[in-house]
Amino acid sequence: MQPFTVVTGIAAPLLRDDVNTDQICPVMPLRVLDPDYGAQLFARWRRQAEADAPFVLDRPQFRAARILVTGRNFGCGSARESAAWAFESFGIRCIVARSFATLFRSNCLHNGILPLVLPDEEISRLQSKVVIADGAAPFTVDLVELRIACPGGETIPFTFDPADRAALLDGLDEVGLTLRNADDIARWEARCRETEPWLQSMRRRGPAPEAS
Repeated sequence: MQPFTVVTGIAAPLLRDDVNTDQICPVMPLRVLDPDYGAQLFARWRRQAEADAPFVLDRPQFRAARILVTGRNFGCGSARESAAWAFESFGIRCIVARSFATLFRSNCLHNGILPLVLPDEEISRLQSKVVIADGAAPFTVDLVELRIACPGGETIPFTFDPADRAALLDGLDEVGLTLRNADDIARWEARCRETEPWLQSMRRRGPAPEAS
C-alpha cells in the first residue's frame, strides 16, 4: 500500500450528501479481465452529464484532482471495495467529508486513501475556499502536521485516529500491520510445535469405502 504523508493538488468540490458506492463505482460486467477502475469512478454521472455542464471531475480544471471535498454519509450503500479502488486509480488520495459510511472509510484506509472528517464550521470554510479556487490553485493535506494548507496561506487543523494515522504514514494495511509482528508470531508457532506437537499433525481421511 502506498504511504500517505502529504498530498498537494487540486481539490474538487462534490457538495452532495449520501453519495453511495454504486454511484461512486457502478458494477462492471462480470467478464472484464483488466478493469479500468479510474474510468468507472462516477461513471454513470459522468455519462449522464450534459456537454455544456460536465460532471465536476470531467471539467478541465479538475481532471487531475488529488483531493475531493464532499458532504455527509459519503460512501454509504454496499461494502464494495472497488469504490476505493476507483479513487486510487483516478489519482484522488484524500476525501474530505462531513462524515463517512463506516465500511467505505475502512476500505479507504486499506488502500492508502485518507478519509478525513472535519467539523461543520471547518468543512464549510474549506468548501467555500475550494469553490472559490475553482481548480486554479492547489491545496495541501499534511497528515504529518495534521493540517490543510489553503491557497493564500490559511491553514485548517484537523485530528485523526492515531492508529489509523500511523498505518497510513507507514503504508501498512491489515496484512502489513500483522507482518510487523512476524518475529513474535514465528516464536509463538515454534513454542506451540514444541509444547503441543499433537496440534501440528492432521489425519488425512480418504474417501469413504464403497458399500459392497
